[in-house]
Amino acid sequence: MSSTRGFTVSIEDVTEPATFSRLPDALDALWDSLRVLPLGWSQFEAYRYFFGPGAVERVEAFLARDGEFGLSFAMAGRTHAVRLVPVPVPVPPAPPGRG
Repeated sequence: MSSTRGFTVSIEDVTEPATFSRLPDALDALWDSLRVLPLGWSQFEAYRYFFGPGAVERVEAFLARDGEFGLSFAMAGRTHAVRLVPVPVPVPPAPPGRG
């Protein structure tokens, strides 16, 4: 069985890790979860900028440089980590006679 690259995202103490096959879908999931949190104006605007237009290119640059993407935010007196990590996603073999 071969694999391709997927992306696992998580927000510490907020969401369970979830894996997506496409980077735009992973980023949309992060933003959908972050935008409803009580982040305060500055944090909300920073995340809105980061996950808005051009987000895929920004995150791809982080991944190329650092191998993973991580940010943090403060909420309810605690710091929470936001992570996006590339992971291999298994691809099932083609059925016999179709490969």
